Amino acid sequence: MHSLTERVVTKRVKVDGTNYAGAANTTDLTSESVDTLGFDGVRFLVGFGAITAGAVTSVKAQQSTADGSGQSDLAGSSQSVADTDDNKVVIIDIYRPQERYVNTVIDRGTQNAVVDFVIAELYSGRKQPVTQDATIVGAAAEVFASPEEGTA
Repeated sequence: MHSLTERVVTKRVKVDGTNYAGAANTTDLTSESVDTLGFDGVRFLVGFGAITAGAVTSVKAQQSTADGSGQSDLAGSSQSVADTDDNKVVIIDIYRPQERYVNTVIDRGTQNAVVDFVIAELYSGRKQPVTQDATIVGAAAEVFASPEEGTA
């Protein structure tokens, strides 16, 4: 058990609690919460598409004791996204959150910003190997150790 895949649960998170992507707009998006029970941390990858010149965009993390309610901002977690950051990814890693549920908020102001995806990676699980989330194709992932060259 040496692969990252066997130690990290990967989950595609709905960017607004309903949709897996956020079309060009200026409205803020609050992602669905991720349950960190049994893990030491969660790393969010927020992927952006086209960002209109002049857009003021940022991403931050929040936590709560209940799934989807009572979220509070996590100090220092806000990351600015420049209007030239088209097709880039913001990473926010929360190690040992003080509350069980963690989510992201994407603040989109003044001009349009497209959000392509939010991925959550739960790590340092108490049980390994981990079971992948249902948002992963086939709810599994293949691991290859020192594969030979040949037909894929």
